[in-house]
Amino acid sequence: MVRFKQRDIISIRHFNKEELLYILDLAKQMEQMDNTELLKGKVLASLFFEPSTRTRLSFESSMKRLGGSVIGFAESGVSSAAKGESLSDSIKIVEGYCDIIVLRHYLEGSAQLAADVATIPVINAGDGANQHPTQTFLDLYTIQKTKGTLEGLTIGFLGDLKYGRTVHSLAYALSHFGAEMYFISPPSLQLPNDFIDVLKDRKVKCHENESLRGISRRLDVIYCTRIQKERFADPVEFEKVRGIYRLSRAMLEEVGIKNDLKVLHPLPRVDEMDDSLDATDFAVYFHQARNGVPVRKAILAAVLGAIA
Repeated sequence: MVRFKQRDIISIRHFNKEELLYILDLAKQMEQMDNTELLKGKVLASLFFEPSTRTRLSFESSMKRLGGSVIGFAESGVSSAAKGESLSDSIKIVEGYCDIIVLRHYLEGSAQLAADVATIPVINAGDGANQHPTQTFLDLYTIQKTKGTLEGLTIGFLGDLKYGRTVHSLAYALSHFGAEMYFISPPSLQLPNDFIDVLKDRKVKCHENESLRGISRRLDVIYCTRIQKERFADPVEFEKVRGIYRLSRAMLEEVGIKNDLKVLHPLPRVDEMDDSLDATDFAVYFHQARNGVPVRKAILAAVLGAIA
């Protein structure tokens, strides 16, 4: 039996295939459901120590559409962290005001620390360059909806694979479904070796490339990411890779692609993807962002025990 009630959502590695599919099925139900009172009386604490648009707003929208309410902050400067309060103390205080905490923080491991301290469920909305599990659920949901399956796909991850936490989480999740993966990046932004090792241990076919040329016709999905400027310690190193890739309609036509290719992007985009793609059938990234609501409604309802 799949159990999510009062469960922390910290890393996608904590979920098996059955559990992933359970949330996707539940998200489909949520998408067909009008606003309900499933979470009436429940309070979500939205604690964002880093900037966010899609994740924060979709969590808040999801909670309110299920009849619950939201407290919290969208930047650390307005919290007691600005006065030197530790994260663990902040969590101990906030849990007295709510039923569930959604946390985004710039430090890797912060979500696990919060979960260890809290007596209520904690959902990781991104901890540094580490994990972003709820983004992975909505990425899987988008791929499943647009490709009709998650099984046996060939996925190309393009861009910043070193710091891109969405890539780290999604690649692991897709290993449950027999995916073949191409990791396309400059050498300085390759997927860290420990992630590659984990995927290979799970019998995933992995390939590392610096260009889409020669491989683009094999791909069912391209997952494009921006260069994570905020993760670079040295601005000079960022400038070396800035704008190194620019995905556009003309570029895809030039290298050659499958007619049913789908392009995903966790957003925001900067200069790595041209808006000429927006009107094509390949582009599903705005649908992907909207899928954050049914998916996060499913997660909140399951974790708070509103749905068995």
